[in-house]
Amino acid sequence: MAPQNTKKRKRNEAQSKDTDPDTSKPTATFKPSHGRAYTLSIALPGSIIANAQSPDLKATLAGQVARALAVFCVDEVVVFDDGQGSKPPTTTTNNNNHHHPSSQQPHYSQHGPSDGAYSGYADPNHFLAHLLSYLETPPHLRVHLFPLHADLRTAGTLPSLDMPHHLRAHEWCQYREGVTIEADPLRGDNGFVEDQGKKKKKRKHGGGAEEGTTSLVNVGFKSPVSISAAIPPHTRVTLKFPTSTPPMKFQTADLTAEAVAPSTPREEAGYYWGYAVRAAPSLSSVFTECAYDGGYDLTIGTSERGVPLSSLVATSSSTEVPVLEFRHMLIVIGGVAGLEVAVKADAELAGIVTQPEKLFDHWVDLCPGQGSRTIRTEEAVWLGLMGLRGVVLERGMKA
Repeated sequence: MAPQNTKKRKRNEAQSKDTDPDTSKPTATFKPSHGRAYTLSIALPGSIIANAQSPDLKATLAGQVARALAVFCVDEVVVFDDGQGSKPPTTTTNNNNHHHPSSQQPHYSQHGPSDGAYSGYADPNHFLAHLLSYLETPPHLRVHLFPLHADLRTAGTLPSLDMPHHLRAHEWCQYREGVTIEADPLRGDNGFVEDQGKKKKKRKHGGGAEEGTTSLVNVGFKSPVSISAAIPPHTRVTLKFPTSTPPMKFQTADLTAEAVAPSTPREEAGYYWGYAVRAAPSLSSVFTECAYDGGYDLTIGTSERGVPLSSLVATSSSTEVPVLEFRHMLIVIGGVAGLEVAVKADAELAGIVTQPEKLFDHWVDLCPGQGSRTIRTEEAVWLGLMGLRGVVLERGMKA
């Protein structure tokens, strides 16, 4: 009887393996269903970096924030100066060398201080924006867009964001991120090294355009992609291919595409396409320098002195909708001393606003009855985005 029981047990184990899910690889891939009109933004002070004691801890903190932004599909992060850091940010623009056919603001500059010095202590606002921008960039583009810099020394050890636009070379998507390149005559007219023993073919430029009006873009394939636009080299671009189905041997084929705004994958197909990074010199400039037409139409400030976050979530018995439909939502989280110190340090708000809750449509407590005396900003980012997840999905304009 023992051999028969053994065979039966093995047969049951084999059947179980056929029905059990394969957990060896991630399966929760992003699957867009339709275009998305709304955006989600979050603002936080760079001074939280100054509260971390070592370079490794500073980088880890930035990585925790970046992971939250990616998981909850945040479209924009604003790093503002609340007056608690060592030095104010040196710029309010965010030009990640990103070509934008539309008016949407580009990403934060990938370059650190001109001397490449570490900014985690001298300028925590810049340090946080620098690392967030680096982590958002697809890995195969980082070597082209980010020079060696002390801020990025331990960035390679941080967890991967693995967002939808972080595509592998064998993966196809109608949209793709790339960087413009220069054609090197020593390497062939496509800018890449020619295979030895093969006759070099003349590369055709897309759309019949003249060579001076086209650019070559490295998107991670073996051959670059041609676009009918003259864009300076080393510029990050968002491309849209003519079809959503992969062409034959697309990794080596001579493909053409068009340069589009970074918001196009979200607006047309519903893809989450990463986050833009913006630096703001004060709390008020988070609002006044908003890149979206009409500004933010829903603003939420966070404080332990606010109303419970649950008050913004409609219940089945409620006759009123706590949050109206929005197009551009902003969540603002304070630093170690809260948003009150950011208001006091803001010269534009002096004598006009004394209570930070007056700046927002809603003033909420993310975790009423918290067991710890304080909630760290990086923890508040996760709490806020998780707590407001239902509001974002239900009240955000779809088109």
